[in-house]
Amino acid sequence: MRNLLDFINAHFHWFVFLLLEVMGLTLLFRHNSLQSAAFMSTANTVAAKVYEAESAVKHYFHLAHLNEELTMRNAYLEHEVQTLSEKLDEQKGDSTYRALSASSVLQGYRLTPAKVVQNSIHERDNYMTIDKGTADGVHPDMGVISGKGVVGIVYLSADHYSVVIPVLSSKSSISCMIQRRGYFGYLRWDGKASNIAYVDDVPRHARFAIGDRIVTSGYSSVFPPGIAVGKIIHVFNSADGLSYSVQVQLYTDFGNVRDVLVIDDALMRERLRILRAAQDSIKKE
Repeated sequence: MRNLLDFINAHFHWFVFLLLEVMGLTLLFRHNSLQSAAFMSTANTVAAKVYEAESAVKHYFHLAHLNEELTMRNAYLEHEVQTLSEKLDEQKGDSTYRALSASSVLQGYRLTPAKVVQNSIHERDNYMTIDKGTADGVHPDMGVISGKGVVGIVYLSADHYSVVIPVLSSKSSISCMIQRRGYFGYLRWDGKASNIAYVDDVPRHARFAIGDRIVTSGYSSVFPPGIAVGKIIHVFNSADGLSYSVQVQLYTDFGNVRDVLVIDDALMRERLRILRAAQDSIKKE
């Protein structure tokens, strides 16, 4: 004990110096927005690099499972394409309609593949970091999906990384609808199970059934219509009794999501710019 006290006494000036240095830096970054922003940017970049290295190791050990999942997904998509092609041919009686429809649906979309380098699912407001940023054409307000369904929306972007607000966040609100029924509401997460969410404000007169698919409505200016979200597993009355709240089992496995796609739709971005311009105009008036 005496040796420890002698050491502290001999180097007391260094301890005082370090304490004052920490206090000074804390005051500098806390009360100066420019320095604070620079610190946060540097810290996020360093953290993202660490998370990326950690994710690369985890990703390596999940390759077998991912390959199996991709094989199953490809088989499913091939079946879906074949089924839809047959239905289109039956409806139109002309195979050229299929090619024209496919080209018009895909026109204007650009999908940027990215890997998840950091993810959380146990917080009230979870965040996700992906390894693509503005240098790759990824910007805020772009939709993010996985091979199974909706993941979230890009919130912040740096040169080579972006932060995504996933469905598993109290800040997430995505416009969805019941497939083939047309009724829509907003997807929210209650902060509990990572595979369960809810669609609120479904009209009382809506007709639907357990097992119906929930997809994006296309009204949010972020996601195109028809992106898979999940399936209905339960129905509740709203608190005021004027609408339904449906419980949805999410298709995306947020605890195991590794590869995602960022949706860049020029038409949607134009709609978003017009909407913001209109909102700014109203505020000025």
